[in-house]
Amino acid sequence: MPVENEFEVLISSFISEKVGIANHFLSNELSANLRQNLVSLIEKKQLTKAGVGNEKKLLFDDSIRSDSIYWLDRKHDNEFENDFLDQIDDFIKYLNRSCFAGITGYEFHYSLYEIGGFYKRHIDQFQDNSSRKYSMISYLNDDWQKSDGGELVVYQTYNNKNIAPTQGKTVLFKSNELQHEVLVTQKQRMSITGWLKRDGLV
Repeated sequence: MPVENEFEVLISSFISEKVGIANHFLSNELSANLRQNLVSLIEKKQLTKAGVGNEKKLLFDDSIRSDSIYWLDRKHDNEFENDFLDQIDDFIKYLNRSCFAGITGYEFHYSLYEIGGFYKRHIDQFQDNSSRKYSMISYLNDDWQKSDGGELVVYQTYNNKNIAPTQGKTVLFKSNELQHEVLVTQKQRMSITGWLKRDGLV
């Protein structure tokens, strides 16, 4: 199956580089449908300002991050969200089967950066909760150009990666290992960001 080929590309590049990248993890059709759904949510003012930290220590600081988010949930009964989550379910089964990752859950949200938006260098795992094992980002931006900025920078000891947020591309890395940031975007930037989790870890 073509989608399983992309699963393998993502996992293999993660194993060799510590940052997995699959350029066509999402089909053009699914990416376009998710993007249109996000546009509809923006128009309905359904997104909320993103904070820093978990529920116990949630802070809002425009000097650190400036995106807005909307959590995906099967209770929304949105066919495109469900299509995405179905694919994540399939990926987790493949990941657990091939790598014994032990992933038992996940959480994902839409993320919107308006022009001038950014997210300063950070790590994704909370100090008081280690359930997030892998960070995963899928991009929904069509016709993205280098001049649009908004790259994801993943910091590594010898080889930092600058990743353009182009449509259908998905990125995977360990939540507790790699610092990363979103550079200032010159164009509205859309993605789905989330974490693969192992329940029972705090």
